[in-house]
Amino acid sequence: MAMNSTPGGEVEHLKNDVQMPIVMPRGKGEGNAEKEGVTNVAGDKRGKKSDERMREIKSFLWNPEKKEFMGRTSKSWSLILLFYVCLYSFLAGMFSLCMYGMLSTLSPYTPTYRDRVNNPGMMIRPYLGGVSIRFKPTVEATWSQYVQNLQAFLAPYNDSIQAMKNIPCSPGQYFMQDGDESEERLACQFNRALLKNCSGIEDPTFGYSIGKPCILLKMNRIIGYLPGLGTTPYVTCEILKVESNATFHFYPDDGTFDLMYFPYYGKLTHVNYSTPLVAMQYENMESNSKVNIQCKIHGPGIKNDIFQDKFSGRVSFNLNIDE
Repeated sequence: MAMNSTPGGEVEHLKNDVQMPIVMPRGKGEGNAEKEGVTNVAGDKRGKKSDERMREIKSFLWNPEKKEFMGRTSKSWSLILLFYVCLYSFLAGMFSLCMYGMLSTLSPYTPTYRDRVNNPGMMIRPYLGGVSIRFKPTVEATWSQYVQNLQAFLAPYNDSIQAMKNIPCSPGQYFMQDGDESEERLACQFNRALLKNCSGIEDPTFGYSIGKPCILLKMNRIIGYLPGLGTTPYVTCEILKVESNATFHFYPDDGTFDLMYFPYYGKLTHVNYSTPLVAMQYENMESNSKVNIQCKIHGPGIKNDIFQDKFSGRVSFNLNIDE
């Protein structure tokens, strides 16, 4: 039988032998099933990993085979605890020893170092949280709080209390007291009556009801301080920035802090000490205007012009009298 060996015949024969793959369309259900299968496999893997983590955590907290708690045996934990007990006991002992050594050099009665407090400070009364005083003489509600503050402050200065607790002293000289630093010291009398018109005895309103207010000045206490170097310190006041016809009256009359109230020996031994006061009363003060007043202490060794500290040796405050 003759074979057809022409080129065209071979090509036709090859075409008949090659069969193209037939792609059958898949339904939606089959695709979703395959996706769900992949998801389930991934979920199983995550579940196995989380189980492994939990087993590892439980094994870390307590390993029954090795009898380990958090990776250590009971012996290891005991040695660690013993180490830290010894360490912190040593540190506590060192700290206590240092504190004992430091406190043994300090006195509860007198500060060891007083070079930073070598100049007296100055403050005013009444003091209601600020250095500004404003009131209207005809309206009691505007000045009653100042009067109450002054009455409470001057209560320990009542003549009867001073006579019972303190002693009369010689004016014009320091009241030096020898003895052990732990011994209780005597205190000189400062009678309220020395403030005269500003004592609150004759005028319980301290002049606020008539537009002539009283202001009390006091020096801050400094242990062992001797102001004036033997010369009695005194107070002056002035109105700043504006000219005024106001008149200042000082009580005691010379506006001084007598030397007999110094030195101060501290609150533990100078129990009944009464801080000396200077009262000043204003007359002819301008109404409806804010007046800035500055008072200074004068005396040898007293600085009252320190720019960085406006309360060292001086005090400034505002006074406003409304009509």
